[in-house]
Amino acid sequence: MTASPASVPLARPRRLSILGATGSIGQSTEAVILGAQGVFETVAVAGGRDAAALARVARSLGAKFAAIAEPSAYGALKGELAGTGIKVGAGPEALKEAACMEADLVIGAIAGAAGVVPTYAAVEAGRDVALANKECLVCAGEPFMRKAREKGVRILPMDSEHNAIFQALGGENPKRIEKMWLTASGGPFRSWSAERIAAATPEQALAHPNWAMGPKVTVDSASLMNKGLELIEALHIFGVEAHKLDVLVHPQSIVHGLVSFADGAVTAGMAVPDMKVPIAHCLGWPDRVPTAARRLDLAEIGSLTFEKPDFERFPALRVAMDALAAGGAMPTILNAANEVMVAAFLDRKITFNDIARNVEAVCEEFEKEGAARTPPDVESALAVDHIVRERSRARLAGLGR
Repeated sequence: MTASPASVPLARPRRLSILGATGSIGQSTEAVILGAQGVFETVAVAGGRDAAALARVARSLGAKFAAIAEPSAYGALKGELAGTGIKVGAGPEALKEAACMEADLVIGAIAGAAGVVPTYAAVEAGRDVALANKECLVCAGEPFMRKAREKGVRILPMDSEHNAIFQALGGENPKRIEKMWLTASGGPFRSWSAERIAAATPEQALAHPNWAMGPKVTVDSASLMNKGLELIEALHIFGVEAHKLDVLVHPQSIVHGLVSFADGAVTAGMAVPDMKVPIAHCLGWPDRVPTAARRLDLAEIGSLTFEKPDFERFPALRVAMDALAAGGAMPTILNAANEVMVAAFLDRKITFNDIARNVEAVCEEFEKEGAARTPPDVESALAVDHIVRERSRARLAGLGR
């Protein structure tokens, strides 16, 4: 299905800047934009190091500016876009330029801590942000959201779970919320024994049953660490207390989030597992943008099931929820240590269970040292992130891995 300009009541094309245009979120965003001809105008695209991929999406969307994070890729990108009239930039300043261009909405989808600075730059410039980068809130949630409030910036949650909660809330008063659940598919190891999980290979961890995502996020989904990180994000996005946040395992990935209110009512956000659905909601908000996503047919599905998470087989979720409850810099520490350990697992330097074990050990070290105070600003949060990564790598080296 294709949207015509008349089907979405926008006064003019909505101007977009896409940070992370070459990743899985960027590709789905491109599909939504192309399926809604005349509704959007792409002013800038930014990517990591793949010049050919970034040039392709820049041409596809008719972007005015393309920025690549890797400085050495400047020549390749310039060559790819020669004769198109599309401006080219490279390096951190170019990413910030893309983030700060005159736009109605910036899509923050650069993965990892690398996405924090350009996305924060967009907020500082007063741009509304559709947020798909976890680190902005997990690593620097308090200063990031404080700046958004100061600038009057809307943060629209693009992750499927947070977007489902956003829609399920329907503008209700957050003070009336009794409980908020994010759902987890359970990943590829949901029904595996503890012994089998302990011997899991990277290939098995990357075989997600429902979603197509990048390798780091897919491993986090297999360990359920991803769901713990999303709880931390939810605390900042929705302003609810940590004790009101919880997780349900839902293998069908149809219900993405639920909210229980003071009167006993429960609302749920439901959709097929397709990132184009939450992306379209953010791009069109407060209007709706039609997409070609498969429609939900509950009769065809037949039944939806829910389980409590098993903290014994999936200790990463418990470690993340402990960090959520502790607050301060603990989520920053958790996230940085986890990113290092997931990379080590993918490089076959540690086992799957070593991820949670080492992350917890790093968190405990910083807590004992009294070094888990809340970072006062984004720069301080990124400094903590850097220190934790160095300490985590040193830990791996000390273990002889």
